[in-house]
Amino acid sequence: MTPTPSGSSPAAADELSASEVIAHLLARMDKPFFTVRELMALLGEQGLLMLCALLTLPFLFPVSIPGVSTVFGLAILLIAVAISVGRLPWMPAFVADRQLDAAKLKPVLQRGVAVLRKMDRWLRPQRMRALTGGAMDNLNGLVIMFAAVLLMLPLSFVPFSNTLPGVAILLLALGTSQRDGLLVLGGYLMTLGTVVYFGALGWAAWKTGAHFLG
Repeated sequence: MTPTPSGSSPAAADELSASEVIAHLLARMDKPFFTVRELMALLGEQGLLMLCALLTLPFLFPVSIPGVSTVFGLAILLIAVAISVGRLPWMPAFVADRQLDAAKLKPVLQRGVAVLRKMDRWLRPQRMRALTGGAMDNLNGLVIMFAAVLLMLPLSFVPFSNTLPGVAILLLALGTSQRDGLLVLGGYLMTLGTVVYFGALGWAAWKTGAHFLG
């Protein structure tokens, strides 16, 4: 069972679509800086999986928010650990209390709402049910952990190195929270694609180094 923050309601988490959750968050962002801890509190009723989905949004667009991939990646990793073991997440202070500039974050979230509204139309709860619920939620959490590690790799200078694992996490988080197994399957395939892409980058770097050193 997926853990939810204190005071949240599992039923309430199903009442809002993904885009509505982010739109409500934007309406409540009324100060210049926010921390990951505060974002978690604002998203409390929708649960930890929606927070994972939220934290991927900065990686879906060509914008630069310095230090985000490491901090958000670690936050997603810790949340995924909590999901896998059925506990509420612990976060070190440097992650939970990292100050994020609302002026830079809001435009990303606004674009994210537009993307999620399109995805809302395709969400079908209980589709491919074998990929969600019970033990599968634990496995899905493990795959989110792995994708978060890929997101944290110091490859932000490489095109798509943040986007691919970010999309994988988004699909896995939304699919698991909305009980849509097709999205979960898409998340698995995107994670596999990320591994193949990174492997190709590593192979190309090795061949280039061997050429110049040989």
